[in-house]
Amino acid sequence: MTTLLALDTATEACSVALLHEGRAFGRYAVIPRLHAQRVLPMVQELLGEAGIALSAVDAIAFGRGPGAFTGVRIAVGVVQGLAFALERPVLPISNLALLAQRAYREQGAEQVAAAIDARMDEVYWGCYRLEEGEMRLAGAEAVLPPEQVELPRMASGDWFGAGTGWAYAERMPIMPVARDAGLLPDAQDLLTLAGFAWLRGEGVPAEQAQPVYLRDKVATPKVAR
Repeated sequence: MTTLLALDTATEACSVALLHEGRAFGRYAVIPRLHAQRVLPMVQELLGEAGIALSAVDAIAFGRGPGAFTGVRIAVGVVQGLAFALERPVLPISNLALLAQRAYREQGAEQVAAAIDARMDEVYWGCYRLEEGEMRLAGAEAVLPPEQVELPRMASGDWFGAGTGWAYAERMPIMPVARDAGLLPDAQDLLTLAGFAWLRGEGVPAEQAQPVYLRDKVATPKVAR
């Protein structure tokens, strides 16, 4: 059976999850500015709990953003270091998708408008629908002012608002059936999404573990020439 390691540090939450022999292990903590110190010890704790060595891991998934610049870079750096050393593929997963998957797991929401506070009076935005247990992107991810967010074309039914971007709810032209502005990404849901990505053969080499910021004026990953 596949053994997957997942980690996320893109927001105030720092989380790690491990799937081994059908069992899932996890650590989750809201620890702003402490991600770099805690993420690797969390990985070691899970490996110890599962009773395996790091070399048993088949692939490493990570929250590739959007999110805090420093947090996303921490995840990329740690994942590249581990993946290069182990010669294992990586699975980059959107942090907006993580929010949507968590809203489905905890609230049963099948249509989720995920929003992360992007600072600078903007939000990272993405809409997701449930398909065969996986929250999949409907439309495109974007960074934009709260007043400009919108649901996918031909959207219908109830939508759940998930993520810190919903702190701007009064400025958004959308009224979800319910919302949770305190929801943060959790590696437990990253593990779920990574499992789907792994089965589709979406693992990539370690050097392709790149961040996604959405906001070009803050930072843009280098483009291969």
